[in-house]
Amino acid sequence: MPLYGVVNSPCRSHRAAASTVVVVSLALLCSCFVISSMPSAVVTVDQSGKGDHRRIQDAIDAAPANGSAGTIIRIKPGVYREKIVVDRPYVTLTGTSASSTVITWNESWVSDESPTVSLLASDFVAKRLTFQNTFGNTAPAVAVRVAGDRAAFYGCRFVSFQDTLLDERGRHYYRGCYVQGATDFIFGNGRALFDKCHLHSTSPVGAGGAFTAQQRSSESEDTGYSFVGCKLTGLGAGTAILGRPWGPYSRVVFALTYISSTVRPQGWDDWGDLAKQRTVFYGQYQCYGDGSKTSGRVAWSHDLMQAEAAPFITKAWVDGQQWLR
Repeated sequence: MPLYGVVNSPCRSHRAAASTVVVVSLALLCSCFVISSMPSAVVTVDQSGKGDHRRIQDAIDAAPANGSAGTIIRIKPGVYREKIVVDRPYVTLTGTSASSTVITWNESWVSDESPTVSLLASDFVAKRLTFQNTFGNTAPAVAVRVAGDRAAFYGCRFVSFQDTLLDERGRHYYRGCYVQGATDFIFGNGRALFDKCHLHSTSPVGAGGAFTAQQRSSESEDTGYSFVGCKLTGLGAGTAILGRPWGPYSRVVFALTYISSTVRPQGWDDWGDLAKQRTVFYGQYQCYGDGSKTSGRVAWSHDLMQAEAAPFITKAWVDGQQWLR
């Protein structure tokens, strides 16, 4: 997805009002995790050789390929330079802290095998890890591709420049995570809930960045991104928009979220296709901050009422009551 130029903006509600609703609404968003119905095996990855494996991929490959028995992989602090594919269900990757446990690779996005980490299986959990792609700013470079169903991330960091987090398909939950990039850096056709996450745009002045590029292709698809109680920052005022439609029915909602002046008044862009203005669903609900004002937003975006926002702001958005505990 190439760089492009756009325009930015601020929400209508006051911070005090938003804070009141945050307490009520976010109480419904529990700090949850996916669990297996069977006891989990616990293994350790340690580059020094003091664990069960030296490489993360070796620990994943040793996990059961089928069944519901889970595997918890505890990763000791270090920088793990390896490309990882998770193709076994009920795998949990746990780091000591996101700042000390880093999984990194350096490759542009040319195929499904390009991302630093590819999550293909269901019922995955990651905690306190950094996923990064250090390819730079000359081409898309995916840090994580999430293509399995029921994936949850807690206290993780996702770092790249363009197309950082490919939330491709399935139901996903992110809590207390940090996502950094410049262009379309959260993109794909998944159904995802971002709870109290920090999104940081590194788009330079004049480049025209975008926080999201959701891909929903038809009205019948139950996909889209919801950001609740999050924080949006960047390198400078008016350097990014909230999103643009990779698919004609792209759906993104920001609720109870701090939006800095990084976001341009217009908020959204139709990616050069006027027809998409009639089919996308882009909305805000009780956001606050200099970039949140809806008075300058494009006419085809929505300033949501409580009833309209309700389906997007609890874990029910990702059917979390069924798989998050």
